[in-house]
Amino acid sequence: MFKTTVQNLLDQALAEREDLFLIEFSISGDNKIKVVIDGDNGVLVEDCIFVSRAIEHNLDREVNDFSLDVMSAGATAPLTHKRQYKKNINRALKLKTDSEQIEGTLTSATDSKVVLEWKVREPKPIGKGKITVNKQASIAYEDIVEAKVMIKF
Repeated sequence: MFKTTVQNLLDQALAEREDLFLIEFSISGDNKIKVVIDGDNGVLVEDCIFVSRAIEHNLDREVNDFSLDVMSAGATAPLTHKRQYKKNINRALKLKTDSEQIEGTLTSATDSKVVLEWKVREPKPIGKGKITVNKQASIAYEDIVEAKVMIKF
């Protein structure tokens, strides 16, 4: 009952702010509520406060004692939602599938797949030396084991 109430409040808050979306929601046995959100334009502290208030101000601590943590998905956390890929187009990704690991620039994210591009040095087909070759991979979401944005300084 408590989880359903919290879920409904969370759903209402996210319906009001369509730029935000849910990454993780859980309630542990001691009523510790954890909400992780992300946004199409990133997440500000104000966005976390908005979601927190939408939940907290509509629950009665006299009925249920609880703690509430609302946070943004960390910059180094793996991507788990299709909308996260779309907001990271043109950024470097490290992507793992069952058979390979690819590091490249995310150039496209549709409803079914992502496209990564990268450059490699390969031996020339004829003669000595190497040439730079552009590579591209199209990977379906269901084939992605893990994907992380590579942060460059």
